[in-house]
Amino acid sequence: MPDFEGSDPAAGTHLRGDETVVKLLIGGGLGAGKTTLVGTLSEIRVLSTEETMTRASEATDDLAGLPDKTTTTVAMDFGRITLDEQHVLYLFGAPGQPRFRPILQHLARGALGALVLVDTSRLEDAYPVIGEVEGLGLPYAVAVNRFPTSPSYPVRQLRSAMALPEHTPLLVCDARQRASARTLLIEFVEFLLTRYPEPAPR
Repeated sequence: MPDFEGSDPAAGTHLRGDETVVKLLIGGGLGAGKTTLVGTLSEIRVLSTEETMTRASEATDDLAGLPDKTTTTVAMDFGRITLDEQHVLYLFGAPGQPRFRPILQHLARGALGALVLVDTSRLEDAYPVIGEVEGLGLPYAVAVNRFPTSPSYPVRQLRSAMALPEHTPLLVCDARQRASARTLLIEFVEFLLTRYPEPAPR
């Protein structure tokens, strides 16, 4: 876990040596593509806590619609993106299962905002995560991750189903494709900048 020498957690920015770090939280339900998104975006080898799923988790983890899923994040995924010589993005991917929700709460501390990934075939998995992020007071956007086998719905219908406020962005991406993931990240950061505008020069 990176250590910060000084920080302004309320603003989601931290000082680490000569760098200004912006911390972003990536959340979502089980199998929504969080690990894939962090891996696609990160310039470093991702610090991942993916573990093989065992029969011990069958009673607690709902794998309906995820027949090929054999691993799961049990703590976090961590990736890094350098913007310039002084500014860096840290991506913290949280595990999706309800039993790991305390980890999401911990990872959310000091984050500028949260990006919640959604799989339309398991839309209900996103509701508890969205509720948790709202309860934490984090600005957030929702991103529909396009899976080949997942149904496609109009954006307005999805927004209504998730009861998203009008000011909450509803974005679309393919977490496997770098160009799509980068566009998603840019749109998300641009949204956060509207929530945390730079102070006017004196």
